[in-house]
Amino acid sequence: MAHRDIDVEERHIEQKSDSSLVASTFIKYAAYLIIFFGALYFIVHYVFDKF
Repeated sequence: MAHRDIDVEERHIEQKSDSSLVASTFIKYAAYLIIFFGALYFIVHYVFDKF
């Protein structure tokens, strides 16, 4: 049986807990929520109020 060289690729996964990245992600999704609920409030208050 022939000996074969198998190259094994090593992957090192580092958990990055950068506080500035976490803060910017939180601010981004908080802004999405504020925009969403603002649009929802506008629709309910001004559009459905006409009926």
